[in-house]
Amino acid sequence: YGNIRNSASEPYTGDGFQSIPYLGMNMFRSDDQEIVSDPGASGWHSTYDFFQYTKDDWGAGLYWDKHYVFIGLCNTALALADSLGANDANSIVNIAEARFFRAYAYFDLVKNFGQVPLIDFPITQPSDAQVAKSPEADIYALIDADLDFASANLPGNWDAKYKGRLTTGAAKTLHAKTYMFRSNFGSALTLTKDVMASGEYQLVTPYWSIWKTAGENGPESIFEVQSYVGPGGTVSYWSHFGTSQGVRGSDGDGWNLGWGWNTPTADLVNSYEAGDPRKNATILFSGQSDDPANGGYGRTVPPYTNALYWNKKVYTDPAEQAVTGDIHGSGFVNQRVLRYADVILMAAEAANEIGGADNILLATENLEMIRARARNGNNAILPPVAYVSQAQMRTAIQRERRSEFAMEAERFYDLVRWNLAQSVLAPLGYTPKHRLFPLPASALTSNPKLVQNPDWP
Repeated sequence: YGNIRNSASEPYTGDGFQSIPYLGMNMFRSDDQEIVSDPGASGWHSTYDFFQYTKDDWGAGLYWDKHYVFIGLCNTALALADSLGANDANSIVNIAEARFFRAYAYFDLVKNFGQVPLIDFPITQPSDAQVAKSPEADIYALIDADLDFASANLPGNWDAKYKGRLTTGAAKTLHAKTYMFRSNFGSALTLTKDVMASGEYQLVTPYWSIWKTAGENGPESIFEVQSYVGPGGTVSYWSHFGTSQGVRGSDGDGWNLGWGWNTPTADLVNSYEAGDPRKNATILFSGQSDDPANGGYGRTVPPYTNALYWNKKVYTDPAEQAVTGDIHGSGFVNQRVLRYADVILMAAEAANEIGGADNILLATENLEMIRARARNGNNAILPPVAYVSQAQMRTAIQRERRSEFAMEAERFYDLVRWNLAQSVLAPLGYTPKHRLFPLPASALTSNPKLVQNPDWP
C-alpha cells in the first residue's frame, strides 16, 4: 500500500500527475495558460495551445499510461487487503485511501477521454488489460462507490505527523467536483455543505500566503500532492511540478528557476477586476518587481526574453532554494489540488443553479466570502455582488472562479462543463471534438478491443 502514497510511486506515475504531460492535458488547453517561454517547445505550443493534438501525441499517451499504472497500484493494494481479510481500523483507512486515489485517477481519465476501460482488478498478464471501453456512466458508478467508501471511512483530520494524508473532507470535495462536472447540482450542494459544516477548513489571508512554503497543508488545504527533499538536499525529478513552470532565466542572475512552461496569457492578465490582489499574487511580470506586498521577495524579474508573464504560484523564496539544494529552485513546491475556496464556490454555483430563496442567499454569501478574502480589508476594491438574477449570478461566479483558480488546472474543465468552451476557445483552434482527447495510438495498438473516440482518425 505504501507504494500508492509515498515516493516509491513517483517514477511510475509522476509524469501523469505532475510533470509535462499533466500540464499539457490539464492546463495548457485554456485561454489562461500557454507555453511560449521555451524556444525548444514550439511543437508543444502548437499541440496544446492551439488544439492540434492527435492520437500520436506523446504527452497524452504518457498521461494515459501513468494513470492506469496508478490505478493498477490501487487495485493491487485493494486485492491484497481483501485476500488478507484486513478489517482492522488502520486497514480500513488504507483501503479508503486506495479507493480515493483510484477514483481520482478515473476522474482524470473520464474527463479527458470519455469512455475508457474500467479495470478494477489486478493485472497479472498483458491480456488481462485488453478490456473494451465502458460507458461513462459505469466509470462514474465506480467513482461514486469509491468516494462514498472513502468519505465514510477516512478521518476528519490527522495528527501533525501525518499532515497531508487524505481525509473525509478530501473525499467529499473530490466527489462534489465529479458531480459538478455532471451537472448534478443537488448532490454537489449536499457534499459541499457537509465540508463547510465540518469546521475543518478555513480561508486564509492574505491570498498570496497560500502559495508560500509555510502555507503548504494549511487551513485552506484539502488535498496536496506532497513534494519532498531527499538525502543530501536532492529533489526528486518526479516532484518537479514547480520546476517545469519556473521562471526561465540564467544562473548568473539567480533566475534559472525552471523550464518556463505554463505561462499566463495576456487574456488572463487583462481579465482581473481593477485592484484585485489575486492578479499580482498569481502573475510575475517580466522586468518588474516581484511585488513583496503580494508574496514577492524584493527581487526584480528578468526583462522579457521568452515570456511576458510567469506563474507566481510556484515561485519560491531564494533562501529556501539554497536550503534544498534544488538547482532550479522550484522543485519542492507542493501541488495544491483541492482547496476550501473551491468548496465555497462549488456550493455557490450549485445553489444558484438549483434556485430558491435559501439557495440564492447561500450563493450570494459564499461569493462574498471569496471576494472578501481577496480584498483583505480594502473596501475600495472588489465590491460585494448583489443578486439580480440567476443568469447574472452565474456569470459572476464564473468570473470569480477564473480569478480565484488561475493557473490551477480548473479553467478548461470549467469552460467545458459550462458549455462555453466553443465560444471562448474557438479562436485558439478548439472545435467540439476537442472536448475529449483521442485515445493514444499506443493504447489502440496494445489493446485491439479499443475503438477510437468519435471524430478522431
